[in-house]
Amino acid sequence: MKTTGNTILITGGGSGIGRGLAEAFHRLGNQVIIAGRRRANLDETIAANPGMQAIELDIGDPQSIAAAARDVVAKWPSLNVLINNAGVMHIDDLSQPVDDAMLVSTLTTNVMGPIRLTGALVEHLKQQGDATIVNVSSVLGFVPMAIAGVYSSTKAAMHSYTQSLRYKLKDTSVRVVEIAPPWVQTDLLNSKNEPRAMPLAPFIEQTMHELGTDAEEALVDVARPLRNNAGPNEAAFVTQFNDMFAGA
Repeated sequence: MKTTGNTILITGGGSGIGRGLAEAFHRLGNQVIIAGRRRANLDETIAANPGMQAIELDIGDPQSIAAAARDVVAKWPSLNVLINNAGVMHIDDLSQPVDDAMLVSTLTTNVMGPIRLTGALVEHLKQQGDATIVNVSSVLGFVPMAIAGVYSSTKAAMHSYTQSLRYKLKDTSVRVVEIAPPWVQTDLLNSKNEPRAMPLAPFIEQTMHELGTDAEEALVDVARPLRNNAGPNEAAFVTQFNDMFAGA
């Protein structure tokens, strides 16, 4: 995708990977609009990046999504990039009954929200001469983390959705790109100081480089082995991967 001259909406843009991407695109001169539920995070981010804009959006609420989509198109009719980044992650135990509120919240935020927002904006994006939809999944969509089984399942769903969306938009001006992050030092699961996770700055730098190419998947180097594990013989590595987290 082209990385300059865009008007970009980024969900979950007030923290973590979303903020990192927002600031990187902002530095390149793009008009960036960040969206999220936590007004304080949004205000802090735009205060640190003069010219960046923000809107409140509850990605789990269909009415909030519809209102935000109308607002964005009205205020920024040049909108040509949507980055579906907002997500939640919880530890669970699939060998026990799963908390229903957590299940519904995770599915709604991680899968239904991006699909709804994309649906609300896709006709507008198709009218742009050069548009891109970027979906943020995870390497856990390819190698699931059993202690976050619901989250991993939602990211596998996002990978599948992205492939279908790309196919359906193949004859339009809209490109569809997937970012599948590895473990990154963010607030997700309190990982900011986790030494096993990839620092945020190099993750953003490598991801921006990949986004500037024609690749349909923007993968940092450390993510590639996990993304490429999927296949008929994947079970052995999935077991090894989860044994590492279980301390086995």
